[in-house]
Amino acid sequence: MADKTRSQKLKRLVAVQRHLEQMAEFDLAETSRQRVEVNEQMDSVILALGSMDPVHHAFSQGYADRFNRLGIKDKQLTGMQQIHEMRVVQERAKGDRLEEGMREALESERREADDNAVYDLIDQKFGTPASSKLQKS
Repeated sequence: MADKTRSQKLKRLVAVQRHLEQMAEFDLAETSRQRVEVNEQMDSVILALGSMDPVHHAFSQGYADRFNRLGIKDKQLTGMQQIHEMRVVQERAKGDRLEEGMREALESERREADDNAVYDLIDQKFGTPASSKLQKS
């Protein structure tokens, strides 16, 4: 576990961050769904209030109270939706930064591996004859 490279550690963090981003998106979708539901209920109450049916006239005060409660709930959900939208943006930005760091670390590790391969070739090319001359002496 301790021999994991920086890019591998960052890759794991990116996966966790993307999961957090998905959770934030789910919360946003759920809040949006609830707002749609509340708006549909408000439309139904408005139709009932505007109805010419005498049954609806008897309940007009109850409809008005319900409409006010739904309006309050819609305002609350609007605020929650804005918070969730900001959270999605923040989580996505964190994930993007971590992913960029992971790519940089991976590129650095590849460069280091390439450099080491070049050094190994140099050692093989120039190190072997020198050691064989020492053995002849």
